[in-house]
Amino acid sequence: MADPYSTLGVARSASEAEIKSAYRKLAKQLHPDRNKDNPQAAEKFSAATNAYDLLSDKDKRARFDRGEIDAEGNPTAPFGFGGGGNGGFRGGAGGQSAHFDFGEGSADFGDIFEGLFGGAGRRAGGGAGFGGGFGRQAPPQKGANVAYRLAVQFTDAATLAPQRITLQDGKTIDLKLPAGVETGTQMRLSGKGQAGPGGAGDAIVTIEVKPHPFFTRDGDNVLLDLPITLDEAVKGGKVKVPTVDGPVMLGVPAGASSGKTLRLRGKGFSGKDGRRGDQLVTLQIDLPADDPALAAFVEGWTDNRAVRASLGV
Repeated sequence: MADPYSTLGVARSASEAEIKSAYRKLAKQLHPDRNKDNPQAAEKFSAATNAYDLLSDKDKRARFDRGEIDAEGNPTAPFGFGGGGNGGFRGGAGGQSAHFDFGEGSADFGDIFEGLFGGAGRRAGGGAGFGGGFGRQAPPQKGANVAYRLAVQFTDAATLAPQRITLQDGKTIDLKLPAGVETGTQMRLSGKGQAGPGGAGDAIVTIEVKPHPFFTRDGDNVLLDLPITLDEAVKGGKVKVPTVDGPVMLGVPAGASSGKTLRLRGKGFSGKDGRRGDQLVTLQIDLPADDPALAAFVEGWTDNRAVRASLGV
């Protein structure tokens, strides 16, 4: 069973950020969409996802480090013998063979195996035997988790629009995106993995937010460069602006310059606290090329301001 730290290629002392960075690097390299003819890559992708799922959970990571659970997240079987009475193991010394001493009475191999595999230890008679701790068996193992990658449109991620995904069994389900969703966010679908003796594993869905043609993201805010005409900049007025929720009208102040940023509140991404960020609109004056009318309009007019004085020129 692979060690999750080794699977991700990080040290046991790695920080959360280092673990997340290592997983993203592996997920990008091993993603099934990039390795359609390489089944081993898909297996490694699933293993990396399972390892990240365990190490990104503080409680699970701490329990794994203490040896309470294994790399699959299952409780480890306790290993040990109870002490009591005159019973116990005694090892030989000086090259002599080791022998067992079970105290009073005698015990046959049936007694030993019952003690090892959950029996009463001794069917009858006095004296001490094996303790009950070793006899407990690990619970049946759940089926393997199954990794999925879901590409989400930029606007859907910002507005938390429901998503649909088809699982390996052919069933299609709707997903509700969590607040604060971003590329690398993982969603666990309990019982949607592979079947196993102890029940089905889980489906681990990793979100990939697709880039947008003109929106970009900055934290929970959405950024947009908005072209405006010269007359809109000079005279000001209302202009139509795209947002993740659909077009809205934005007031441009008279005399606006390129680089001026205006704010549309509540038009950004939904943060983890449930509040939405804003859309920051940066104006960009777009002048027509080789326009005789515009050239004639400014002929004889000069702006004598020292607009570059702050730059020392």
